[in-house]
Amino acid sequence: MECIDRFRLFLVESPIKMARLQGVGNIKGTVKRVLVEMTSTSGIVGWGEAAPWEVFTGTAEGAFAAIDVYLRPLVIGAPVKEIRALTHKMDKALVGHGEAKLAIEMAMFDILGKSCGLSIADLLGGRVRNEIPLSFSIADPDFEADMARMAEMVPAGHQLFKVKTGVKSHREDMVHLEAMREAFGDRLDLRIDYNQALHPFGAISVLRDVERFRPTFIEQPVPRECLLAMASFTETLDTPVLADESCFDAHDLMEIIRLKAADAISVKLMKAGGILKAQAQMAIADTARIPGYGGTLWEGGVALAAGTQFIAATPGISLGCEFYMPHHVLTEDVLEERIANRNGCVVVPDGPGLGIRVSETSLRGNARILAER
Repeated sequence: MECIDRFRLFLVESPIKMARLQGVGNIKGTVKRVLVEMTSTSGIVGWGEAAPWEVFTGTAEGAFAAIDVYLRPLVIGAPVKEIRALTHKMDKALVGHGEAKLAIEMAMFDILGKSCGLSIADLLGGRVRNEIPLSFSIADPDFEADMARMAEMVPAGHQLFKVKTGVKSHREDMVHLEAMREAFGDRLDLRIDYNQALHPFGAISVLRDVERFRPTFIEQPVPRECLLAMASFTETLDTPVLADESCFDAHDLMEIIRLKAADAISVKLMKAGGILKAQAQMAIADTARIPGYGGTLWEGGVALAAGTQFIAATPGISLGCEFYMPHHVLTEDVLEERIANRNGCVVVPDGPGLGIRVSETSLRGNARILAER
């Protein structure tokens, strides 16, 4: 029986091209993430990635320790075909650390796909899409720099842009939204994301103001625990409300459905803690007729390859994805070849497993390795 034979773990740091301002926290200079390389008894190599964000889910250092100390013993000798059994063992051995568990599951799927010549999307039931509309986040402290990027991206086919609001003043946000609509008109599929920046008291007047710009959705206007406020916005506003931080897992989603606290959800593999868990979450969302959006944290190409494979096989994630980090923010990525973008879409890799290649050269040449085990 094919099992996991060898295991390497890397804590890496990568520089980014631009600062990112978001309501829950900011990023500047570099991002950290954890990479896992697993090798089966027949020599097949699989890759996984954990990309926590300290203000959102946890730290990269914590994920590195969780994998190294608690999950590695479960993985060595684990049968490649028994991925679900391994996920249950990891949940029993360690509370939380969903990103760490996802990295293991991701690498297992990569090996399994390569062993049978199938992509992860094939293993999940087959594709419903080969391209995913790509959303770029307008979050640079220098708004004019973002406008210049849009001036290049829109003619190239990009339509989805998500504006990070609530960090600057409401007046500035309104000026920026007006400038985008004036410059690009209805060519933009405009979305608005507060990342929990507003207080429930008085938020409705702010949200009614931004409705004037006809956004496709307004994402997470208030802190994640304020579900009654989210429900009131969902009932009152004409614009759909999307839950991100309020919806980490299936249990959160069931409460959102009960309270009617959102019209749509952001599904992030890093939040869900696994591809199989994200599938279960979307099964509930599909039943409730709630569409999904492919959100992101600060992942590189390995994790975003997993995200594209997952969305390719998931009909309900119909609002696009924001997998723009490797192409637009990271100065370098660890993949030998970045996942293709075409006409404003992410092209789902069609090779076996994740459909990507990582080599020793691309790993060590394109990231600063802070720790290795």
